[in-house]
Amino acid sequence: MVRNPKEVLEQTYQMAANKYGKTWSQLFLLGMMAGAYIAIGGFLSLLIGKGFPGISEANPALAKLLSGAMFPVGLILVVITGAELFTSNNAVLIPAVFKRQIPALFPLKLWTVVYIANFVGAFAFTYFLVHLTGFVDADPWHSAITHIAEEKTSLPFHVAFLRGIGANWLVCLAVWLGLAAKDFTGKMFGLWWPVMTFVAMGFEHSIANMFYIPLGMLQGAPVSWASFAIDNLLPVTLGNIVGGGLLVGAFHVFVFDKGKKE
Repeated sequence: MVRNPKEVLEQTYQMAANKYGKTWSQLFLLGMMAGAYIAIGGFLSLLIGKGFPGISEANPALAKLLSGAMFPVGLILVVITGAELFTSNNAVLIPAVFKRQIPALFPLKLWTVVYIANFVGAFAFTYFLVHLTGFVDADPWHSAITHIAEEKTSLPFHVAFLRGIGANWLVCLAVWLGLAAKDFTGKMFGLWWPVMTFVAMGFEHSIANMFYIPLGMLQGAPVSWASFAIDNLLPVTLGNIVGGGLLVGAFHVFVFDKGKKE
């Protein structure tokens, strides 16, 4: 049995109220954990997806499939542990705003705090538990991560923006499926499929890129912090907001709760 879309919306209203009741220090700490969890998923995705270079050359889709299959562990950890992720909050808070159950500016404040916290958590994991430990010092992972960092910061603005929309549309749909499921196994499968899909397709996720690009930079990729922020994070973050906030949060409240304000 699963919850219907209206019941999922009711859950998001309660979730928004719970987030509004937390202190900013709680939200920041939970945001750090979410950033670390997404980095964990990114690290596993890198190790497995880029770990078979010979096979991948002859079967390029296989590398994408393996990367996608590994990455969802990050979002599973976020949702099950109650951590705070910027991208999922792009969708979860919007229905409560339309229903006037939380202040209109609260999502912007929470997004800002959680976004910064996600970066702190992701970078701390990346620096201390991946870079300093030497896990990607050898090929094929060293070459793979430096190439990934260069490629992600070389995308035209509109391409990064559109890929950001696709990524968070699927990530937030994964959260919706997780909310629809009533048991642990159902939640895991609901979260896994859409996230695997976005990674395999090559869409861009701002918090995941807080792992991939800094790690590539630490490993010697010729990418500056300015390029990381302007050429990738800015357009991808804007796309993530549209994909999650508009295509999931706003869409579902208008369709399944008639869009009426109370």
